[in-house]
Amino acid sequence: MISLILDIVSSAAILFILSAGLLIIFGVMNILNFAHAGLLSVGAYVALTVTQLGLSPWLAIPLSFAAGFFVGAFIEQTVMRWIYARSLDAILAAWGLGLIIVQLITITYGRQIQFVETPLSGAISVFGETYSLYRLFLVGLALLIGMSLTFLLKGTRLGLNTRAVIMNDNLAQALGINSALVRFLSFSIGSAIAAMAGALITPLSAVNPNMGFPWLVSCFMIVLLSGSSLVSLALSAVILGGAQVLVSTFISPVAGGMTIVVLAAIILRIRPEGLVND
Repeated sequence: MISLILDIVSSAAILFILSAGLLIIFGVMNILNFAHAGLLSVGAYVALTVTQLGLSPWLAIPLSFAAGFFVGAFIEQTVMRWIYARSLDAILAAWGLGLIIVQLITITYGRQIQFVETPLSGAISVFGETYSLYRLFLVGLALLIGMSLTFLLKGTRLGLNTRAVIMNDNLAQALGINSALVRFLSFSIGSAIAAMAGALITPLSAVNPNMGFPWLVSCFMIVLLSGSSLVSLALSAVILGGAQVLVSTFISPVAGGMTIVVLAAIILRIRPEGLVND
């Protein structure tokens, strides 16, 4: 029973980390960044490069964040900033950019499945149950990311400006807020978190150029359920991640793989506005 609870908590933490970057971009620009899958792969291959160079696997976390920020900043400045007003074009452009990123990774690293070194190996006893130390580390990291983003949005000038842009972009500009800079930073930070998430999940799965796409569907449904709320994102991750673990454990892993999409669709049918709002 303890092991099952820990699986639910750690799965929810992983989903929260994977979805946080997508939520930041969606909340500010109301655009689902389908380049998210490519950004997850960017982070994963930063972690792989760190392993291949024989460096400390802990370096993969800040390096993937920096790489994601750079890639996100480049995408925002060269493509996305010109098409924010055209939501469908922005979504299609993001999808295309994600495919381009994956192809560039394939050309550079090849299609073969590879593995990275985990920064934290071993297990620890929790209430008499032996559990992965790395998965517990991800739970703590998810809490840290959530608190950091909450502080950024509610305790800083950037957060104040960001919330103003979310509520009323035209009014924010009339008040002298540089909405273009807010969008640039939001897109870049969201991309950085996505790449960092890609690096963080590599010790739990194999690395290949397309590894981000299976996660994209789950992140997409969780963010749709959350709107622009971090509280709702955490709640969605717990509900959907918990349901996936339970179905995978007691029914079958195949059915568990479909749980997030099916359950999210049912909840959105009942509550189109999502779960809760900040």
